[in-house]
Amino acid sequence: MTVMTSGIHHIGLTVSKLEESANFFVQQLGWREIKRKPDYPAIFVSDGNIMLTLWATQVPTPIGFDRKSNVGLHHIALVVKTEAELLSLYQQLLQSGVEIEFAPEHVGESPAKHMMCYDPSGVRIECFWAGA
Repeated sequence: MTVMTSGIHHIGLTVSKLEESANFFVQQLGWREIKRKPDYPAIFVSDGNIMLTLWATQVPTPIGFDRKSNVGLHHIALVVKTEAELLSLYQQLLQSGVEIEFAPEHVGESPAKHMMCYDPSGVRIECFWAGA
């Protein structure tokens, strides 16, 4: 069968802290804000390769995601170009008070390394370096 798609255009995330989540991507990861739709409300951010649509939840106390019992997004994995950038990003996030699930570590027996953190709304974000 012929592949009918050619990559991801964007990912839409519902977040509980719209401004804070958008600021996480812009201020911590260096992304840029593309546009806002106040009537949604939504903020669109991009790293130049992928775009995220961040929608504000309409529920006052959102229920967190549990990978063992909910269908939905488990995490987003973002590519980091070098090991030095991964380690630098980890230190920056740590110093900024971002919740870190685990520090940079090897992915199994491979040379690749990754780390996991959370945006202000609790979305799991993996930063992944493919290795040498």
